[in-house]
Amino acid sequence: MKVDCRNFEELPAMLTANELAGALGISRAGAYALIHSKGFPALRIGKRLMVPKDKLTAWIDHNTGEG
Repeated sequence: MKVDCRNFEELPAMLTANELAGALGISRAGAYALIHSKGFPALRIGKRLMVPKDKLTAWIDHNTGEG
């Protein structure tokens, strides 16, 4: 299922891989690869991997800009 994100504020506080993919405009496989990458703010809740929206924003801010 493709999640279409038009407004970041509309996203839930905790994002699934599908929601992350829609928010970033990447594939579901790309979202899973990102979730499993070192330093990415994902956490396991039971069997699900979730991404806190505020941590995603901080991660984006930290990983963009001059480098």
